[in-house]
Amino acid sequence: MLEEYLKYLLYEKNYSAHTVSSYANDIGQFTEYYTQLNNSDAIEKAEREDVRSWVASMFERRLSARTVCRKLSSVKMFYKYLMKKNIVDANPVTVINPMLIRTLPVFFSEEDIDKLQTTKVMDDQDFEEQRDALVIEILYQTGVRRRELIDMKDKDIDFDRKTIKIFGKRQKERIIPFGEELENQIKRYIECRNREVGYSGGYLFVLRRNGKQLYDKVLYDIVKKQLSKITTNEKRSPHTLRHTFATTLLNNGAELNTVKELLGHSSLAATQVYTHISFKELQKQYNEAHPRAK
Repeated sequence: MLEEYLKYLLYEKNYSAHTVSSYANDIGQFTEYYTQLNNSDAIEKAEREDVRSWVASMFERRLSARTVCRKLSSVKMFYKYLMKKNIVDANPVTVINPMLIRTLPVFFSEEDIDKLQTTKVMDDQDFEEQRDALVIEILYQTGVRRRELIDMKDKDIDFDRKTIKIFGKRQKERIIPFGEELENQIKRYIECRNREVGYSGGYLFVLRRNGKQLYDKVLYDIVKKQLSKITTNEKRSPHTLRHTFATTLLNNGAELNTVKELLGHSSLAATQVYTHISFKELQKQYNEAHPRAK
């Protein structure tokens, strides 16, 4: 049943392999718990109390409320699929989700990013230095997701219109504009890449040693190394720069719906978390600037 469900997510719902893997992991953990609890792997017979017991066991292991909610959501969607296939009559995941204390995303200020000086390409910079600087700039200036950046190709960039075509979750397409400074940086990097590494087969970001597509670990290492220059915070991931992109736009007057479209969110609900950050920034500026605020 699980194997068929995962194929359904991958081929019919067009979920990414990374997302499908997360679903498989969460459902697999519930299946393992249910089997140990009931000495049976017939999860189609699971009841609400089985799920409640699983939730309790996760809190005993001190998993965060956010993680528990995500795992419950994965299992709930699986049982909805089983109901659709008439394998089960009811969804046992009817427990109330644990209270989710929403933490604001970590982001960097414009001043922090400026300190990296990743737009200043020097004549003596080699391929990897130019590549790593451009990775930071594209993440910061476009807000693309990790996978979207890795899959970016030369042909997706329209230098005449100064836009990048992005294929997001479920292959949903969106267009993101960029400025002249980034245009020059991309062109210079491509010239350096083609000279030092050779044609990549289409991918914008490649490895020096073989010209093949960048992969997750290398991308994380690049971002972590660059951001370590301005912070010791543990959260130094590509997604942190996505948060920074959204926050920077809102703090400089962009409309929420515009940010939603640029981020590729399916609804405003996912984008609204950034309004809290922006208000926090406005409140800080007010407190610093208004004499009566003190």
